[in-house]
Amino acid sequence: MKLTGAQILIECLVEQGVDTVFGYPGGSVLNIYDELYKSSDRITHILTAHEQGASHAADGYARASGKVGVCIATSGPGATNLVTGIATAYLDSVPVVFITGNVNVNLIGKDSFQEADIAGITTPITKHNFIVKDVKDLAETVREAFEIARAGRPGPVLVDIPKNVTAETAEYTAEKIDTAKKETPISADAETAVEELADMIRKSDKVFLLCGGGVLLSGATDEVYRLAEMIQSPVGCTLMGVGSFPGTHPNFTGMIGMHGTRATNVAVSESDLFIALGSRFNDRVTGDVNKFCKTAKIVQIDIDAAEINKNVRTAHHIVGDVKTVLTRLLQILETSPIDMTERKQWLGAIQTLKLPVKAARHAGFSPKAILTEVQNHLPKDAIIVTDVGQHQMWAARYYSYDVPGTFITSGGFGTMGYGAGAAMGAAMAKQDRKVVLITGDGCFRMNSNELATMQHYGIPVVILVMNNGVLGMVRQWQTVFYGKRYSQTNLDRGPDFAKLADAYGLNGYSVCSLEQFDEAFEKAIQSGETAVIDCHIGCDETITPMVAPGKPITEFVLHEHEPSEAQK
Repeated sequence: MKLTGAQILIECLVEQGVDTVFGYPGGSVLNIYDELYKSSDRITHILTAHEQGASHAADGYARASGKVGVCIATSGPGATNLVTGIATAYLDSVPVVFITGNVNVNLIGKDSFQEADIAGITTPITKHNFIVKDVKDLAETVREAFEIARAGRPGPVLVDIPKNVTAETAEYTAEKIDTAKKETPISADAETAVEELADMIRKSDKVFLLCGGGVLLSGATDEVYRLAEMIQSPVGCTLMGVGSFPGTHPNFTGMIGMHGTRATNVAVSESDLFIALGSRFNDRVTGDVNKFCKTAKIVQIDIDAAEINKNVRTAHHIVGDVKTVLTRLLQILETSPIDMTERKQWLGAIQTLKLPVKAARHAGFSPKAILTEVQNHLPKDAIIVTDVGQHQMWAARYYSYDVPGTFITSGGFGTMGYGAGAAMGAAMAKQDRKVVLITGDGCFRMNSNELATMQHYGIPVVILVMNNGVLGMVRQWQTVFYGKRYSQTNLDRGPDFAKLADAYGLNGYSVCSLEQFDEAFEKAIQSGETAVIDCHIGCDETITPMVAPGKPITEFVLHEHEPSEAQK
């Protein structure tokens, strides 16, 4: 049958199982929005307050649902407002298809009104992008975009569609699309490499497993659990790997790197076999790469061959899906027993490095105390979303994630302003789950306009603002490295976030103690509505430990046992 380009696009989205899209209309996408209006019974469109909010919402939706997110924006400034969201998805390997409008084909390259070469702009931050100049190519292009987004190492794909293409007609034939994750067979080279890894494990006494984001993306959490139990190894994680291994498991040692735990950073440095699962070894993980993990043979398992030996030289590597590789590794290791004597001794020594968590009630109104109370009030499958900064690290460190996929954050790009959009997307994807956004006053100023979106659509997100009146992480660096010269980090200005919530027709609370917080949080959770809880904490709260950039990860400038300035 003959359809317009806009109609073909909608039908292709339905083919892919898309039921929710996020976006903001404009002149070049009006034909698309007209068809969305006609197809509102099949696809829900969420109008955000800003295109960047839409980009982060599609990202959060993808992370929470495991499906490909979809975001739509108009040409020119609408498209360029997506750039930060696209880069965020790219660095964290999130499958999102970004659909942008453009001026008519005959106007491209003529500096037309609201024209931008969005394909050129986004080439470095997408897996692939397309400009569809012929309506006959549209259906095939959209299908290919979704396949690329979800295949291998996932990531964002951009489809740029000139306005005239959405109005022209072409033959459309419906296709049944299988969107299920396809099992990746292990290659012959990988098979040999897995057998060699099994032999390395048998010959090692101090094995350490590091879980990166690739563990979650591949759905390999059960396999990691079985491996850790089988070989009795400690397990740590990167920021993107939080939730890939149960936070309450005795073998879990916490995060690695700049804000990693003492147990993890020391264990990595003392291991004799270090196995990185779906981690790309960025600078926040390794510190001084020349002094990273010097006593160990480093093994890297990653689906993306480009990441192998890019940042860290390995003794051994396997290119493949983490779940597939570990499934085969477990089969091989099960054929012969492993001597556990030395392993258990080392695991015990590493476990002694883990500091006991003091009762929150004796810690004052601190981030650790607040997050302990949050955990006490929430079910294990609640989703925690963060912005970026100190609060992000507090949420990663002071909250235990036992269910995979319950921690959503911007890791690779470190995007302030990510949280509100991502939380909306997660809440839309998992409407049976509690969703809590942990943010800071600096970050929340960047995206608080999305309160209007949450209120309008009834998207229930409980927002905790760690309000210290400063740009906390930057101030912490200024304290440690810049002689307490607090240049442009004081946020001594409005708004009153509780009153701001009220202005949007939402519940707002201002709290200064654990008792006040408990009462407000319980009300917010039980209401099933969006609420903002403004938590007034000290400006000198820190995230510890901390390693200076470029230093070995065992050289802490701030230690876990050291009180912050506010607690002295």
